[in-house]
Amino acid sequence: MKIENRQQFLVVLTLLAAALLIGDRLIYEPLSRAWSARAAQIRELKTRIREGNLLIRRESDLRRRWNEMRANALPADSAQAEQRVLAALDDWSRASGAQITGILPQWRNDSTNYLTLNCRVEATGPLAALSQFLYHIEKGPMALKVDSAELSARDNTGQQLSLTLQLSGLALPPQTR
Repeated sequence: MKIENRQQFLVVLTLLAAALLIGDRLIYEPLSRAWSARAAQIRELKTRIREGNLLIRRESDLRRRWNEMRANALPADSAQAEQRVLAALDDWSRASGAQITGILPQWRNDSTNYLTLNCRVEATGPLAALSQFLYHIEKGPMALKVDSAELSARDNTGQQLSLTLQLSGLALPPQTR
């Protein structure tokens, strides 16, 4: 192939190369980035839809569990809540044979959505009675959680033990719906 006007051919070739470079930088790369961003957004939305569908399928179980939790939560009225906790602790101590020697309730208002009753409970008795007492607290329907437990001997033989518990209870305001 013989090129008649070499200078004109080189100019056309240079312009073609420049047009390809500009097309790559101004058209292809932005479109490629936009396509990748859209693909990532579509993946995220599909994941959220899948999670939402799972929640919809589990709605009745979640609502049932939430209603159970709400029913077992402490009342928002602090005096009534303390009375319920004290009565429950008294029942559990009598059922287990442990003797409660001290209870120190304290309210915390960490959020507008709930209150927390922190309670320090001291009990004495043999190991079997204290373990039963602890079992009743953990397995009871009331919204109480054992944050910490400390066990110590009150005599040299270890027959009489002392149990110090840090409990926290959840108090929810009345349901608005």
